[in-house]
Amino acid sequence: MPEENKPAGKGGTANPLAKELYTKAGNLFEDNKFDEAIELYSQAINLDPDYSSAYFNRALSYAITNKYDLAERDIEQVMKKEPDSHDAPYIMGIIYESQKDYQGAKEWFNKALEKNPTYAPAKTKLAQVNEKLGISTKSEAAMAQQGAPGINVGVAKASPQTQQTGTVIEEGQIKQVDVRHFTSTFRDIVGMDKEKEFIYQNVTLAIKKPELLKSYGKKIGVGVLFYGPPGCGKTNFIRAVSGETGSGVILANINQIVDMYAGNTEKNMHAIFENARKNAPCLLFFDEVDALGTKRDSESGGGGGSGMRMAVNQFLQELDGIEKNPEGIFVVGATNQPWDMDPALKRSGRFGKSIYLRPPNLKERKGAFIYQTRNMPVGSVAFGRLARATIGFSHADIQEICDDAALRVAAEEDRTGRKRKLKTKDFLVEIRKHGNSLDEWYGMIKKDIISKTEVEVVDGKRTERVKEGKLTPEEKQRYKQFVGDVKWNSNSFVKFLKKIIRLISLYLF
Repeated sequence: MPEENKPAGKGGTANPLAKELYTKAGNLFEDNKFDEAIELYSQAINLDPDYSSAYFNRALSYAITNKYDLAERDIEQVMKKEPDSHDAPYIMGIIYESQKDYQGAKEWFNKALEKNPTYAPAKTKLAQVNEKLGISTKSEAAMAQQGAPGINVGVAKASPQTQQTGTVIEEGQIKQVDVRHFTSTFRDIVGMDKEKEFIYQNVTLAIKKPELLKSYGKKIGVGVLFYGPPGCGKTNFIRAVSGETGSGVILANINQIVDMYAGNTEKNMHAIFENARKNAPCLLFFDEVDALGTKRDSESGGGGGSGMRMAVNQFLQELDGIEKNPEGIFVVGATNQPWDMDPALKRSGRFGKSIYLRPPNLKERKGAFIYQTRNMPVGSVAFGRLARATIGFSHADIQEICDDAALRVAAEEDRTGRKRKLKTKDFLVEIRKHGNSLDEWYGMIKKDIISKTEVEVVDGKRTERVKEGKLTPEEKQRYKQFVGDVKWNSNSFVKFLKKIIRLISLYLF
């Protein structure tokens, strides 16, 4: 990595004033004052244009503040000045991953490993992006040993089973669909034993052993609906089912299916299902399915006009086709607002089965921190305290906190040249910065759930009128646990209580 007192390319010592500015910027970075740190790093670079450490740390500051284009520019400067650096391509990979460009991130992590094949952080990140891409690092390593180009944990030509062809769209019509394979299993999901058992019985067995279920007279269903707050594991369960069953996954992107021209949406829907049939066994996953299968009644807005109603009708036809011949295909929908879905989608034989994926409890949050840090250099960490400090947080929140804590310590190592393990304090700092995404979400969604009394004054007379939420009595019963959680977590006293628990855990013990 770049040394803090050596400007790359010159072989000498950095300008003393530039080094002083660099040190002050590091202190500001440590205090989360990133904009001020960027200003001082920029001043140091103006004084010494070859000060690669200043470029490197300014890039980190830009990345943390989501200024990715500027971060990339600075890392390019580091790579020009230090062509043998393995840290620079590694940070470039982090930048690409933050922008959800997992293929680009993979290429950069491979470049870091080309510079230093033993670089553990790059190996860990490569495994993570391969998981997101649905590629098994183990299979890539095996192919590399057989003579495929690249290093044994790097880029290799994927086997036909895992080859990433990508989705091809021409003139608004889907011509080719990306089929992914994941290596996760239920062991990679912390806790949630009841939910795992439900999914095992209703999804995994239907894909792996349909004949077993038939021998007991069990009709093989078409699909299941995952519902619950955002970030609580819906996509992770899809990956786990793929790994458990060896089936491919088609991630049906609603934005790619819906097209402005008449007829294209229906054709795209049919193409998605046709590709699932060709790649059986296959999981067909519709995230935010309520955006496509929204209610078609006039009161709810009609689902966006006749075009969207036609899309819903096509969706229903495709589901009915699979119901008649479900072998090897299972359709999974996910939504944060199941009451917005068209009732026809939720009948038996379509998304008749549903499972509520709730936020993690205390034990599960502790387990999530342990799991997310399993490949990190962790010292003495009070995982129980972290779990209490994140009461009400989602699995996705905890994953982001762990990633940010690791990046923070990596940046510190770059500035000081001293390696150390992550401590409790590193995670607490990120928790304070992060905030709780679910608190805001519960507050937003409660208007759909909770009835409220409105007061009207007409001709001087005060009258009260109860305004019901969106849910029908049947939906209130069907989503009883979900509704209860929304009411509980949007209650002002409960929000105050959670805030107190977080404050005590963050600042006392």
